[in-house]
Amino acid sequence: MSRASLGDDARAELASLAPERRCDRLAELSALFHTAGTVHLRGRGELGFHLDLAESSAARRAFAILRRFRIESEIRTYRRQAFDRAARTQLVVDGGQHATEVLMEAGVLGRDGLPLDRPPGRVVARECCRSAYLRGAFVGGGSLSGPRSPHLEVRTPLHAGAAFVRSVASAAGVRMRVIDRPSHSAAYVKSWDAIEAYLAIAGATEIVLALEERALVAGLREQANRLANADHANLVRQSHAAHAQLEAARALLGGDVPTRLSPALQAAAALRLEHPSLSLRELASRAEPPTTKAAMAGRLARLVALHEAVGDVTTGSG
Repeated sequence: MSRASLGDDARAELASLAPERRCDRLAELSALFHTAGTVHLRGRGELGFHLDLAESSAARRAFAILRRFRIESEIRTYRRQAFDRAARTQLVVDGGQHATEVLMEAGVLGRDGLPLDRPPGRVVARECCRSAYLRGAFVGGGSLSGPRSPHLEVRTPLHAGAAFVRSVASAAGVRMRVIDRPSHSAAYVKSWDAIEAYLAIAGATEIVLALEERALVAGLREQANRLANADHANLVRQSHAAHAQLEAARALLGGDVPTRLSPALQAAAALRLEHPSLSLRELASRAEPPTTKAAMAGRLARLVALHEAVGDVTTGSG
């Protein structure tokens, strides 16, 4: 993925797709208008249509679809009247008879020529059309953020539009929720599994692979950190244990206690003094005769326990 936002990358990839089926182009055009479109009443009852898009890639895609339907459009750019003054691209379509007929077929306008809150079900009757609709919806009004707080949403001017996106996604196997805000509504998901499923259905295979690769790398890094932390903890425990064993061996072999040690314990104590940094397995291999790691661990543990017991007796007698 580039340095651009996840949403920009996903929108650019989706906008680069150009399905050949007429039904798919109609579904994608319908989604673009239901997420980013407005209808304007001109003089003498004529209608005009605007598509307000954030990215140049989205504008190019919308322009290409309109051209495939032989609908002329004018491209305008402006800066949004908001604190960020973001650049926007607007496609202006005259509401001539041909454009009106195509938008009726796409479910943007009803038979009476008035705007529809949501397209009729026939627009997304096929699986390919549902994929195209979800693609157009994201290109027109989608956003994607992550990776720490994953969130994909598709904004629509009306609740009915967001609810329609949710129903189309549900038919494709993706569960979305709808939220109503003061200025718009949105269908959204908040898990990487659902986000990847939406993008895969819409056709953004490259961004999905990149997200999966990122998740795999993050999982491997987390696993490596866990193993490193576990190894560090084991080394600390082994260091403390070896230190306690050395102290016990010095005390028990250097005083009057050795006469009470069994030959096996005396040999274990001598080995630990001679090889203070060796592991239990290595000490066990150097025993005469060689023994197991568990047996060596048990002998050294008895040495430490005996040292502690002798220390307690000495302290008590003092």
